[in-house]
Amino acid sequence: MIRLRDAAKNYSETVRIGPVALDIPRGGITALVGPNGAGKSTLLTMIGRLLGIDEGVIEVAGMDVARTKSADLARVVSILRQENHYVSRLTVRQLVGFGRFPHTRGRLNADDEAVISRCIDFLGMTGLQDRYLDELSGGQRQRAYVAMVLCQETDYVLLDEPLNNLDIARSVDMMRHLARAAVEFDRTIVVVLHDINFAARYADRICAMKDGRVVHVGTPDEIMRDDVLTDIFETRVRVIDGPDGPVACYC
Repeated sequence: MIRLRDAAKNYSETVRIGPVALDIPRGGITALVGPNGAGKSTLLTMIGRLLGIDEGVIEVAGMDVARTKSADLARVVSILRQENHYVSRLTVRQLVGFGRFPHTRGRLNADDEAVISRCIDFLGMTGLQDRYLDELSGGQRQRAYVAMVLCQETDYVLLDEPLNNLDIARSVDMMRHLARAAVEFDRTIVVVLHDINFAARYADRICAMKDGRVVHVGTPDEIMRDDVLTDIFETRVRVIDGPDGPVACYC
């Protein structure tokens, strides 16, 4: 479980994230949604300890994020930020191999190579594993980064807008891979998403943020309601029944 107890980050007297009290249960996909500036990415980086908190406590699998040694935390939680500055002369396989660093400190053995191959294959990149990153499309690079995070073999995976700059087809493909990873690899995936319909279709739980606070938490059916979405996004939203579940339409 990921547990936040009155966790807060203070930027100024008027800009603040939290306090947030939230439990994210083990397993499945939890989507963080909300308007721009709601604090979704900030909350994710606080959970992953890429950003320190000023108040409260955050625990991942019982570990206090602020107090646990980095080497121990890296075996439990992995995070992929939205901004990835890649080295062009790095191959897909080399990039994915970086995910093994918390376990091997750079000394890869046969078991590590097998994990790398499995994650590359899982994301459908076996034929691209020897290609350099600057030879890939944006969507292919994004898959390579997700493969790297999965290769870290942590129980908890944090992804900040993995659909950024992907077209609809590539976005669907990515979410299908993440849904499979949650089940087949038994991972708990927390993902920041801008599109509420992708969250409704693929997430098990939705956590909605607004003005630095968590305002709604529930299953897709509980969140995909006209009044709830209109409150979150501050524009009129109507939810209709689609072939695969509820769909939000902006009026």
